[in-house]
Amino acid sequence: MSLACFLGVDVGTQGVRVVLTDELGKILGSEEIKTFRRSPQAASYRVSQNPDEWWEAAQECLGRLLSAQPSRLKDSIQAISVTSTSGTVIPLDKDNRPLSDAIMYSDTRQEAEGKLCRELALQHHPSGYTGFNASSGLPKMVWFVKNYPEQAAFIKTWIHAADYLTGKLCGNFRTTDHTNALKSGYDLTADAWPEYLTRYLPLQESWLQEVVPPGTFLGPVIAELQARWGLPAVQVVAGMTDGCASQVASGAVSPGDWNTTIGTTLVVKGVTKQQILDPQGRLYCHRHPQGYWMPGGASNTGADWISEDFGDELEAMNRVAATLIPTGFSVYPLRQKGERFPFIDLAAQGFTDPAITRREQLFAAGLEGVAYIEKLSYELVETLSGEEVTAVYSSGGGANSTVWMKIRANVLGRPVYKMSHTSGALGAAVVAASQVYFSNLTEAAGAMTHPEKCFEPEASLTEAYETYYANFRIEMKRRGYLEDSANRNPERVT
Repeated sequence: MSLACFLGVDVGTQGVRVVLTDELGKILGSEEIKTFRRSPQAASYRVSQNPDEWWEAAQECLGRLLSAQPSRLKDSIQAISVTSTSGTVIPLDKDNRPLSDAIMYSDTRQEAEGKLCRELALQHHPSGYTGFNASSGLPKMVWFVKNYPEQAAFIKTWIHAADYLTGKLCGNFRTTDHTNALKSGYDLTADAWPEYLTRYLPLQESWLQEVVPPGTFLGPVIAELQARWGLPAVQVVAGMTDGCASQVASGAVSPGDWNTTIGTTLVVKGVTKQQILDPQGRLYCHRHPQGYWMPGGASNTGADWISEDFGDELEAMNRVAATLIPTGFSVYPLRQKGERFPFIDLAAQGFTDPAITRREQLFAAGLEGVAYIEKLSYELVETLSGEEVTAVYSSGGGANSTVWMKIRANVLGRPVYKMSHTSGALGAAVVAASQVYFSNLTEAAGAMTHPEKCFEPEASLTEAYETYYANFRIEMKRRGYLEDSANRNPERVT
């Protein structure tokens, strides 16, 4: 029997997932509800959602999961943690009831407020987070107060998506964690809300939550829920944003560890000893619970081109690509106009090699092109941080392609690990265990996350890819994407 068990809850844009794990990371059970009903007031579920529907779905998932467990196992559950989308915020009244639907991170109506918040941050607090845009929590708070003054008059607390479920579980709505608070303007270095937020914006200091490191104990599960689910006094602990939780699930929690997630986009997140300060804003840093930093960046390049152009023939294309690498072609498979990482250029456009004559070549070269962007990303990380990227853990749909993992290991010239489980819900469970059962997050992740396979670089392929990567850089420079930062204008538009 397991010595200890932990629950992780992930509230995503389109559903809720709950997992139950033991202290070794073994998944003992999981439940999922994949879709929410759309709020009748919202034009789209990407604009706003009813947080009570999240709670209903979470209760249903937890109820189904726990009802299937024997009493002796439920007695070993020690803690629960929640993860959810970064930048989604909710205004609560004095009774902790939502004054509106949750304003989703994907709501784009706050563009003007994002620009205002960025300008004020750069002017009054340049040492803190300055990368505000329409997807950030702070501009959404400002937008709501400006556009809905009658409801704003009753605000007691601004909270984040994960905080709503945490509050429902333990009754504490007044506390959030470092990762959720970052894009609401919290200063991770000073460990305080900066003064400019309430001096120059229509916000009140009393609305802002207490901020603690992920894994901090917030209170026990309320008695009513303990009785309903047959639980002991399970501890509710502060969680993380979904991106950070997925990073934790990947095992990338120690200095030098990095995670690449290839889904629609390519996202890199890792751990450094020192904070990375990027004057161009390509990278930004979360605070690690152990005092390290968790920088990350997201490219507009990813795997969207695969699903759009090769979705019905993916298995065959992967099989043929394995016989074509290295192709020697330079392809940048950017679908939309503009790039944000590892360089910023609003006019950037993808390109293909004119020497390509077959679809199979285009597919294989596209895989290599994304790997080249990944390598560019890690070169930027090492340049800005002065620290070495020692291990790369992989997650997202891209990790399921054996040939792509092989390409990436050889382009990067270092091992790339595919992990057994990388869900945000597992990451939340690891965070739940990190201070309740283990001494810290590193120890918890070391015990609860496990590589499924390691892809090692091969000398001959690595040498070939050094040449082809150099050619790719030359082409990117020719197009103006990799000019010296001092001589380029990242905001140029054509």
